Amino acid sequence: MAVKMHILVCGGTGCSASASHEIVEELNKELVAHDLTDFAKVVVTGCFGFCEKGPIVKIIPDNTFYTRVKPSDAKEIIEEHIIKGRKVQRLLYVAPDTNQSVSDSKHMEFYKKQLRIALRNCGFIDPENILEYVARDGYKALATSLSRDSLDVLADIKSSGLRGRGGAGFPTGVKCEIARKFDAPDKYVVCNADEGDPGAFMDRSIMEGDPNSVIEAMMICGYCINAHHGLIYIRAEYPLAVHRLQVAIGQAREYGLLGKNILGTGFDFDIEIRYGAGAFVCGEETALIHSMEGKRGEPTLKP
Repeated sequence: MAVKMHILVCGGTGCSASASHEIVEELNKELVAHDLTDFAKVVVTGCFGFCEKGPIVKIIPDNTFYTRVKPSDAKEIIEEHIIKGRKVQRLLYVAPDTNQSVSDSKHMEFYKKQLRIALRNCGFIDPENILEYVARDGYKALATSLSRDSLDVLADIKSSGLRGRGGAGFPTGVKCEIARKFDAPDKYVVCNADEGDPGAFMDRSIMEGDPNSVIEAMMICGYCINAHHGLIYIRAEYPLAVHRLQVAIGQAREYGLLGKNILGTGFDFDIEIRYGAGAFVCGEETALIHSMEGKRGEPTLKP
């Protein structure tokens, strides 16, 4: 029997801290007990974004959105929703303005006006399964880029208007162009995953929920600037993000998407993770580079 239903459980930091892993264990236990493992599958995803209402469980394909789920709720979810097709009303989101239950996240005011771009896969795919990323067109941009001249790819990045997500909003294409023109025997693509701002979860959510997108972007950048090495600088206090990046890097190597002669194009690129000790200042570019080199993390004038 083909899997007909997917039970998505948030595995982001917020929900994990509220025992979402225990919910996963209980759901799987109930599926086994009712001999439903071929009918329904539990999938651990990245962050759904609505952390206030976590732990969150979403049922696909009907898109039912359950909030503040406890491990003890797993039995009722399986017996009522999966077996009998009846929503568990007490776990549905209640809109504060109408005091009415809303079962589908598409109809929640919190989500209605959101257009997810960088976070498009978070909450939809298993971040530890590269095939789910590929199924949503993952690595398609890399394959397309490697089939073209790198100067043409760089021109597309410039014309796209893509900018950095920091306060300066520096044009990505311009930065790549500067790096490409610089003559050096070795070049590195550095991913600043330090994100030291208190409570800042933008980049962290991407790494926890969609790590392959970070890898793919670094590789396209490397192709544009003639770099063959990637470094991800991340603080050790982000164990979940570190773990999922490690898994993604390992799977990308296994599938020939990292390493030598990628996709038979002759392009070589590999990535390693470098750990920071949590210094806020090391989120600044020059301090970050000094830290990776084993020096004191102090900002200096940019070249």
